[in-house]
Amino acid sequence: MSGAGERAARVAERAARESYGRLVALLAAPTGDLELAEDTLAQAFERALTTWPRDGVPDNPEGWLLTVARNRQRDLWKSAAHRRNRSLEEAVDAGLGAVELARALDELDQDRIPDRRLALLFVCAHPAIAADVRTPLMLQVVLGFDAAGIARAFAVPAGAMSQRLVRAKRRIRDARVPFVVPGRQAMPERLPWVLEAVYGCYALSFQERGEGASLAGEARHLAVTTARLLGDEPEAWALAALLTLTSARAAAPGGPYLPLQDQDPGTWDRGLIAEGEAYLRRAERPGRAPGRFQLEAAIQAVHCARARGGGTDWDALCTLYTALVAIAPSLGGRVAHAAVIGRARSPRAGLALLEDLPVERERFQPYHAARGDLLARLGRGEDAADAYSRAAALSPDPAVRTFLGRRAEEARGPRAGDPLPEPRPEG
Repeated sequence: MSGAGERAARVAERAARESYGRLVALLAAPTGDLELAEDTLAQAFERALTTWPRDGVPDNPEGWLLTVARNRQRDLWKSAAHRRNRSLEEAVDAGLGAVELARALDELDQDRIPDRRLALLFVCAHPAIAADVRTPLMLQVVLGFDAAGIARAFAVPAGAMSQRLVRAKRRIRDARVPFVVPGRQAMPERLPWVLEAVYGCYALSFQERGEGASLAGEARHLAVTTARLLGDEPEAWALAALLTLTSARAAAPGGPYLPLQDQDPGTWDRGLIAEGEAYLRRAERPGRAPGRFQLEAAIQAVHCARARGGGTDWDALCTLYTALVAIAPSLGGRVAHAAVIGRARSPRAGLALLEDLPVERERFQPYHAARGDLLARLGRGEDAADAYSRAAALSPDPAVRTFLGRRAEEARGPRAGDPLPEPRPEG
């Protein structure tokens, strides 16, 4: 690839990473047709990769992409195949150009949400969108994850997740769900799905160490921005605490994978630990039961306490995980609960909890990793090796695959029963 081609590719990649969600929102605003917006934006990116190396990268790449995609939309709307669709014709006849549309959408943002991606997350949490698809929709449309990665996080088949997303986009189009940023008073009711999407972004980034480190940083920024924007929402502060405390002990990109118990606490970021603990204190409400993210952040605080020279308080972890699965029995939380019970109480007790999980467990990598560890502790080497091998096959991270493959080999030898790979967050 020539120098001009490489520069064009870098600029296009940056635009896709930083502006994709905003561009889709602007393109979908007139009609709510997310599928058309995504298709025409994809065509604009394809044209950019052909045109920019020859003509040079424009001064405003995002504006160029928006204009090309909008022109393509107009061509489609005015084609014979679309002429009978009155709503689309009305959108064209309204005469909103790209600049006017962008200005109009910005003016609707009365509260001036400081991060455009965060604003779009609140848009996609509209009550008219089915609750079970709001978070996957945000992960794909705003945060840029593909359906296959989202499906892994939710432990569902990739085809089923793709169909769910397609149906949601068509409902938005057909029902004319307004692509408008809500006012401050409407944000608390949409907040749970926004927090889930930010958490999902961070969880998925665990599987992509390298660029994943950048995605994790963006997710933490969104969590802290949300908490500061809303001011007094305890679960928003708790999510900021959770992601900050987890980031404090994140491994450097490209290095070997180490489970939590094998990590050296001396390498953890003390500044981020202090920051995360401060956020967790802001989430506390005397007399009010803690929410899901507050419990998860407290679990991370127990782990991070090792940085002050102490050991792991397994009794506290058992108590916190038991409370967590009582109020939020997600698959990831239940696997982590079983792993901790198996470590702190008995492997048989942990395995019993794992066996009670629904059939979706078979597609969930942490389930097989936890099962491998507990089987190894019981001396069932061949069964443990099979579980580790299954976990390795389901992991998209080469470093984790290498680690789990080594555990599978060790399970057949004399060193079975080493510490468990840290349970992954669930999106």
